[in-house]
Formats: sequence, C-alpha cells, structure tokens
Amino acid sequence: MNEIKQLLKDAEKIKSLEIQGATNVALSAIDFLNSYAQRLVDFNTAEEFLNKLEEAKKILFDARPTEPALRNGLNFITNRLKKPKHEFKEDHFLELINRYKNKYQTMIHNSKKKIAEIGARRIPSVESDDDYLIMTHCHSSVVTGILLEARKQGKHFNVINTETQPRLQGRQTAKELLDAGIKVYHVVDSAMRWAVNHYEVNLILIGADSVTSEGTVLNKIGSRLLALVAHEEHVPFYVATPLLKYNPQTSFGVIEKIEMRESSEIWENPPAGLEILNPAFETVSRRYIDGLITEAGIFASSHVHNYFTKLYPDMI
Repeated sequence: MNEIKQLLKDAEKIKSLEIQGATNVALSAIDFLNSYAQRLVDFNTAEEFLNKLEEAKKILFDARPTEPALRNGLNFITNRLKKPKHEFKEDHFLELINRYKNKYQTMIHNSKKKIAEIGARRIPSVESDDDYLIMTHCHSSVVTGILLEARKQGKHFNVINTETQPRLQGRQTAKELLDAGIKVYHVVDSAMRWAVNHYEVNLILIGADSVTSEGTVLNKIGSRLLALVAHEEHVPFYVATPLLKYNPQTSFGVIEKIEMRESSEIWENPPAGLEILNPAFETVSRRYIDGLITEAGIFASSHVHNYFTKLYPDMI
C-alpha cells in the first residue's frame, strides 16, 4: 500500500495547486504514473498490472477534473500498453511506460516551442515598449512562453496581468515576466475592465485548461469576463493552447466538468450559515475568441476537432 500512499501525496500536489498550469499538471501527472508503476511489485499478469494503473489514473484524474491534457497524457500511456498482446514481463511493461511517458512529454514540449514561435509572430515590431500593451490573466506557461520568445526576438511591449483570486497565480506570471526584463502592470481581477478602458491594450492573450468540440474554451475563472471586456472595447482576444488540451470526448456529447474548490480558499473562517461558491474555471464562448494559437497554427476555435484529428489521429 506504500505505493498508493505516495501516489495520493503526489496527487495532492496537483489538487492543492502546488503544481500550477495545465501543461505542468499534465507533465507531472505522467511522471507520477510512471513512478507509481516502478514501485509496483509481485504482479503475474498484464491484466493485474493494468488494473492497478487504471486505479492510479482515476486518482490523478480526480486531482484536477478540468484537465484534458492530463487525461490525454495518462490515456496515451495506458492505451498503448493495452494494444500489443505481449507475454507479460514486468520489466518490459515498465520500460514501455517510461518510453511512452517520454514520448508524451516530448509532444508537449515541442508543441509549446512551436506555439511560442507562432504566437510571437502575432506581436508586431514597434519602436518602444510603451507602443504595445498586452494583457493576460492567471498563469499559463504557454502564454509566458510566447511573451518570452517575443522579447528574445527583441520585440517591445509591456504587459498588464491580473492577480487571479483566490490563489493569486497571476503573481507567478508577473515574476517570470519581470525576470525577463518585461514591464508589468499588476491589477486586481475586478479592475480588468478598468485597465483595458484606461490603458490602450492592443492584445489580450490567455491560456486554456480545456477546449471542447464546439470551440468553447475553459480557463481560470475571470476569463470570460476578460473576453467580454475585449468584445466591448474591440481588443483582439486570443487563446494560446496545445491541441493536447482538446477533450475529444466532447464531440460525443460529454460535458467538461467545472471544478469547484474548497471554500476556505476564499474565507477560512466565514460566518455561520454563509455558503461560499468557488468555481476554479469558466467557459469562454467561441464568439469572443479571435483565434486559437496552437502548434498547428492560428485558427478559429470551432475548427479544433479537425486540427486535433489531423495532428493526433491515434488519440481519438
């Protein structure tokens, strides 16, 4: 049972937001599954071994319900283990798990690198930092990758970012950009419309935790508010995401879950009788999204299923 205890501790790192960002969560989850598999002993059949992996998958799925990149990664590994009809050899299965884990990690890293290159092209060359202003929300390693790549290319811009209540993930974004020499204006979430209205924001760029077959994006709570602000103020609104965050099950009618987090994140000792609602994510309709920035290029979010099936046909 020690192997399960360690897995539960690992899953708690995801659930508690010690590990942040959908991409980082996915990479960590497949590492945790691989480590769990390496700890398993005394199994005589492939069926026993795979059943244990399925139990581990469920624990990791439940740690962050709104994360297709996590689910796609874990399914990528287990589905491939089920395909070949080997004679069961534990060492061989462990080697395969490690191989598939590394392959999925490479897929994510390559997609992020490609998105950074494509997204950076969307930022024009101007004479000074004050000539172009980008706004973002929460913390997305994909978004910061674009901004850091653009700065590496010598492009000039400043950034407005939100603190992102209640866990303040926006501070991580601010720190990363400041470390790269990018000027950052940091605002509370409720000031996002004020910021866009009082400053000449040229581009709004957010990440995604999930994309559905209809082109709806799920991202940190507050994302739809920012999309509505962009619509009202006529500011281009883009979502940067690997296609691996697409949930192919939504094309069969499955509805993506919105994670509800602990009320204590908002108020540790609330008055008796008070009910606190703490949704982690919300939807952004495709009507407010000018385009998805992905490893396959920039396109309308409603086309995500077609691009996903072309790039990752064996994941449908």
